[in-house]
Amino acid sequence: MTGEGYSGERLVTLDFIRGVAVLGILYANIVGFSQPMLAGVWPGALTVPMDGVDRAAWWVQFLLIDGKMRGLFALLFGASLALFLESRGEGLQLRRLLWLGLFGLAHYFLLFRGDILFSYAICGVVILAVGAHRADAAPALAAGIVLYLLGAVFAALPFVPPLVAEQAAIAACGGTGPCLAAAEHQAHWSVLAEELTAARQETAVMQGSWGGIVTYNLMEHGTGPLWGAMLALFESFPAMLIGIGLHRAGLFAGRADRRVLGWGLVGIALGLALTWPLGLLLERAGDPLYLSFAVVLGPAQVARLPLLLGLTAALAWLAPSVARGWLGTRLIAAGRMALSNYLGMSLVMAILFQGWGFGLFGRIGRADMLLPVLAGCVLMLAWSKPWLDRFAHGPLEWAWRCCAYGRRFPLRRAA
Repeated sequence: MTGEGYSGERLVTLDFIRGVAVLGILYANIVGFSQPMLAGVWPGALTVPMDGVDRAAWWVQFLLIDGKMRGLFALLFGASLALFLESRGEGLQLRRLLWLGLFGLAHYFLLFRGDILFSYAICGVVILAVGAHRADAAPALAAGIVLYLLGAVFAALPFVPPLVAEQAAIAACGGTGPCLAAAEHQAHWSVLAEELTAARQETAVMQGSWGGIVTYNLMEHGTGPLWGAMLALFESFPAMLIGIGLHRAGLFAGRADRRVLGWGLVGIALGLALTWPLGLLLERAGDPLYLSFAVVLGPAQVARLPLLLGLTAALAWLAPSVARGWLGTRLIAAGRMALSNYLGMSLVMAILFQGWGFGLFGRIGRADMLLPVLAGCVLMLAWSKPWLDRFAHGPLEWAWRCCAYGRRFPLRRAA
């Protein structure tokens, strides 16, 4: 999640943005922590149906969070990878990626199926294999943007045939639920019923023992990391290329001027303007299953690109001016400990929601999820800086470094 060999403002800028991203990732993952994984894309799988307040919370997440924080993380991962390789060898980076992948597999099967570490490790290996980390700014940016847009097309294409069938079934029944008429469309309603049954089964499992959850992840979703890595090649891999290009262009060097802020604000506004009608489409249609997947994986990915670029630019401009303030120093510390915070929040949320902990899985609605998100963000900001005041690395960053180098490094700062 972070690299080594940074210097000066680059460390500050990258870690500041990464701190914002790791807090945002918690918000992005909260539905998966507390509800069936399918509910993260399809509201129909929620065990607590949305009311007006929940819909407002959905809008905030759809416009500002979903895909944006994951994209920001991937972009920074690409920049950090390129920066690391400017002072370290490819062999060491490959070992770091392999260990990161192992951390990701453990995270996926033992704590949370929404893991991104394994897919990031695979994307990083691909970058090394094709030599993309050596690309100059313009080629890396161009390739990343083109592949990001093409990725949206290819990710959404498999959902087009079932989407057509879904729209026909809805039209025949006059709504998003099944009806006795139009028997030729019963196959669609059967699939819908199977998805809801699977979501209920997942809820029951997640409200049970830790051993049962691990067994369920292994037996029912054992190939999930591979599928996640394939999807990441359509989204995270291009975002990493964009991060490499922005690093080569000097965006993270701590010298962004007001023009960068201006372009950043334009990108954010454009991304919001493109995303808003997609949210309206889903809400007015009643959140059908395949329409939700097609929109989220396709048009929404296209719409979030300018917002992702704009947010990165605006935060890069902001970083140097807030780096010494109370909030800035804590965001930087949280960013330096992004791996520990990312996996640590999965553990905290597992304790809160899974059956071996407080057992709140499936019991709260979308608006109520904001409270654990806020508490988690406060916790990350509260513990990261005091820890780094005493220790040279976050606990998992230290473990990752020791594994990659094959030797034990001191954790405590020298007196």
